[in-house]
Amino acid sequence: MVEEGRTELGGDIPVNMSGGLKAKGHPVGATGVAQVYEVFLQLRGEAERGRQVPDAETALTHNVGGSGPTCVVHVFRR
Repeated sequence: MVEEGRTELGGDIPVNMSGGLKAKGHPVGATGVAQVYEVFLQLRGEAERGRQVPDAETALTHNVGGSGPTCVVHVFRR
């Protein structure tokens, strides 16, 4: 999928338009908030130029917390 460009902006399954955690560092406790804020911007069409997914309708966040035993997934829809 990656080699085919399907996960890029303009692909059919865009992933990590903000660059993901490696682009942001990993602020303990704030990671999930940053993910939710990014999808909020995407779904409202307000993400920065160059990373806005056109006509975004559905978004998913996934975060692992603590020492790894906690997993949280959110699905958002416009």
